[in-house]
Amino acid sequence: MSQYLAQVQAIIAKDLLLELRTRERLVSMGAFAVLAAVLFNYSIDRALVRPQDIAAGLIWMTIVFGGLLGLGRTFHLDSEAGALQGILLSPVPMDAVFLGKALSNFVLLYLVALLVVGVFMLFFGLELGGNPGALALVLGLGALGFVALGTLFTAVSSGTRMGETLLPILVFPLLVPVVIYGAGATSRLLSGRPVSEIAGNIRMLAAFALVALVTGATLFRFVVED
Repeated sequence: MSQYLAQVQAIIAKDLLLELRTRERLVSMGAFAVLAAVLFNYSIDRALVRPQDIAAGLIWMTIVFGGLLGLGRTFHLDSEAGALQGILLSPVPMDAVFLGKALSNFVLLYLVALLVVGVFMLFFGLELGGNPGALALVLGLGALGFVALGTLFTAVSSGTRMGETLLPILVFPLLVPVVIYGAGATSRLLSGRPVSEIAGNIRMLAAFALVALVTGATLFRFVVED
């Protein structure tokens, strides 16, 4: 078990170190998040719509679209350097490779999700309410389920001619539960509602993330071998 965890940690450390050197994905996702918030801010007629009423949905759509920019490049740098083939030929279990990739993507997306919330708070005048920890948990569970699916389908799309173009088509329909429960919980928390009102949303997000991780770890071997 300790060896398995060490292999997962090695994959995570490699991906995060590579990202720190290039900053390719983090910069693109972060820039998209800021620009999207600015555009949403100026596209809303505040005389007709209260930004607080629609902010949660806009936050999650920004996270989803920004996250796809980064997830689509998950295997790109490894493929260019020839490292991916070496990883696949190594004795490391494929499910460990998947978990390492997914968790490194989670770290990046979670940072972007926090940035998105901060930018929307600035432009939309939002308040965290009395439960910032619950909001952080909702963002984390939603991001984890998102990256679990995204990492798996990135491996699928990277082996096709359409590449990154195919990724949104594959992932978007499956992300509906994340957006529904994530946006619902976020809206209530930003409105200052108690955590008890979103307990069901949190359980659904946790269940979705768990199922996505298990499914991805199980199917990843067949995807990369094909």
